[in-house]
Amino acid sequence: MGVWQGRPRRKRTGARLRPLRKKRRFEIAREAQFATVGPGTIKTYRVRGANQKLRILTASTINVYDPATKSTRRAKVVTVRANPANPNYVQRNIITRGAVVETEIGLVRVTSRPGQHGLLNGVRVESPGPSSPSA
Repeated sequence: MGVWQGRPRRKRTGARLRPLRKKRRFEIAREAQFATVGPGTIKTYRVRGANQKLRILTASTINVYDPATKSTRRAKVVTVRANPANPNYVQRNIITRGAVVETEIGLVRVTSRPGQHGLLNGVRVESPGPSSPSA
């Protein structure tokens, strides 16, 4: 079943909106497909104007930028540690922009959009150390 992104049938107040026209093809959204941790798989799909976008279905590596050394290198993704989009995504190992993933070189925050860009970029974050007790 398609997802429709057109004008709603009701106002915020609950009053009925009279339809101006029927549904249009350009108002149909795509089904949700989430990027997860696994062997790398990429899907190409057509968008408006016959352009193409790449969607990551599964990802095993990420391009990591380290601000301390100002260098970029590729690292293997181990698991998802935190995801502000939805806490349930952590249990399901779903990667979105802003998710914190554990790699072989440490924790990395994802800066790219896996469902739109077709690649996985991230910035290394400092893992929070033990907090000092206040005396």
